[in-house]
Amino acid sequence: MGAEYTKKELLITVVARLLQGCGHIACGASSPIPGAAALLTRARSNGRTRVTVLGSEKNNFFTNGGVELFDIAGEGRLDAFFLGGGQIDGFANINLVGTGGTYPNNDVRWPGSFGSAYLYFVVPKVILFREEHTRRVFVPKVDFVSAPGVSEPGVYRPGGPKHLVTNLALFDFDPKRIRFTLVSVHPGHTVEEVLDNTGFDFDRPAMVPVTPAPDAQTLAELRGSIRPEIAETYPRFAETAFAA
Repeated sequence: MGAEYTKKELLITVVARLLQGCGHIACGASSPIPGAAALLTRARSNGRTRVTVLGSEKNNFFTNGGVELFDIAGEGRLDAFFLGGGQIDGFANINLVGTGGTYPNNDVRWPGSFGSAYLYFVVPKVILFREEHTRRVFVPKVDFVSAPGVSEPGVYRPGGPKHLVTNLALFDFDPKRIRFTLVSVHPGHTVEEVLDNTGFDFDRPAMVPVTPAPDAQTLAELRGSIRPEIAETYPRFAETAFAA
């Protein structure tokens, strides 16, 4: 029987696997799981990976926050970033503005798009991350496109979505086919559960694998060195996300 782990430890491990080989990874605000995954990737990179966690004092070398982040992304010096949304559809469009009614008079308003559309276009590996996996989030079509998943032919776009990680499963995204593919379902969940809670169609193999659980070495790293590092920015998360 394998070692016990928390759901957040599993998700950190899943995201870290997707980040292998990245030179510079950046995480925006309110991103403790991506941040922990980036720190785990750096710890295993023998100094080849740089991590920027916005909101951190120890892991953020910018003096002007998002402005500098946008600059290095535009220069091609950022390999991976994370985006989420109040809504995400099967075309990898994300909505960070709101739902219901007609913009700008939406019934429900969210914080806004900020630089999501820009980063979606220029960062080579964008990982969509949203813990909640329900039809409220994963909809047939977003109510407002904060950032488009794909662009028209002839549009210069070196960046875009590569993966989607949720509390149920891992997906890959193919921009040519404009379609998600289910890669694996997390332990304790089923393909039927993913289908029931997803509002758009996606591809899947005949036999969908189970997402590999974190091994003992990974759990030791997470609980030993990564927990205190992420606690500097997200102290409450560090208190509850890791098993004793």
